[in-house]
Amino acid sequence: MINSISIAEWKVFLKWNLIQTAAPYLSSKFVNESFKFQGTVLAGKKEMKPRYKRVQGSTDEALGEALGKLYVEKYFDDKSKKRVNEMVDNLIAAYRVRIESRDWMSAETKVQAQLKLDKIIKKLGFPDKWIDYTALTITKDSYWKNISAAREFQYKRMLDKIGKPVDRMEWGMTPPTVNAYYNPTSNEIAFPAGIMQVPFFDVNADDAFNYGVMGSIIGHELTHGFDDQGSQFDADGNLKMWWTETDYKNFTDKTKLIIEQFDAFVAIDTLHVKGELTQGENIADLGGLTMAYYAYQKSLNGKKSPLMAGFTGEQRFFLAWVRRKKKFFLERRGGGGEKKKSVFFFCGGGEGGFVKLGKLKILIIFFFIKKNCFFFFFFFFFFIFFFEIFFFGKS
Repeated sequence: MINSISIAEWKVFLKWNLIQTAAPYLSSKFVNESFKFQGTVLAGKKEMKPRYKRVQGSTDEALGEALGKLYVEKYFDDKSKKRVNEMVDNLIAAYRVRIESRDWMSAETKVQAQLKLDKIIKKLGFPDKWIDYTALTITKDSYWKNISAAREFQYKRMLDKIGKPVDRMEWGMTPPTVNAYYNPTSNEIAFPAGIMQVPFFDVNADDAFNYGVMGSIIGHELTHGFDDQGSQFDADGNLKMWWTETDYKNFTDKTKLIIEQFDAFVAIDTLHVKGELTQGENIADLGGLTMAYYAYQKSLNGKKSPLMAGFTGEQRFFLAWVRRKKKFFLERRGGGGEKKKSVFFFCGGGEGGFVKLGKLKILIIFFFIKKNCFFFFFFFFFFIFFFEIFFFGKS
């Protein structure tokens, strides 16, 4: 391209690239024109976010850990961090038992799976060491100049890492972020303080609620370490086969069952879900809920779960999970958002629909709890969701 494209054409391209990069941070005319093309034409968005949300996002991008430090001081205390840490420990303990009980895994593979749990890095709430922003100058002169200065600062930080050991404690998300992740190349799980808030986590709520919602999220991310992609990375984050050949075949044979199940689902008209492409999230959803339930059982220390409002802890666990999934599905169905998935990922109770079919849902949930059929959630929530939409319309 260097030889085939003229200098004059390169100048035009670079000018355009500068303008389109700066446009969202300039005057209203630039902002609106940028959204018309980048937002509407390319992304299909119908409405621009209000200015306060755009600026909030820019601040998080530029000064994420400075903002995060203030956020944590106000919304995430030591009590919350301790409670979540206990949940993570119970989830990992439940995983250890689960691994040892698998009759299709050899002792050799189980040792490596346990080693992966041993070495997993837990990042909860906020980083132990905050980014030092003293080299970054922010002024009131120009929004775009501040954005440029922040990006230059981050670029220099990135270059400064060259030739140095990898900082395994560095975060890939800022503390206020409402999300979580598992990174297979470093064998780490991260749960920012932003997701450890109501409705996902409540330090004053009972364990049944927290394990049903936040516990299933923790379990989801842990399961990514053993899904179709995470299973290919060892305890140190290296792309290395740590399974025996027979065990890995057994694993892939079992994942085919989930692939086939989702292949059968029709997402839109005659368009089927591609189970091969969605298996990572499907495995993590199923594993996350299952392991969260066993972790909740472990938290009881052999005692019977307390009865609250007529419901056992086991029932409240599933009710909390149902409400979270329904709410999350409706939000994704109604608009954009990250991790946008098919209808088949998010079905169940919650909010308005939960009131309409409350007793029916409770009875069915109770039946499955008694039967210990953890594979139920695909079928049960599909039935409940479509029954609800067909007879009552949208919640």
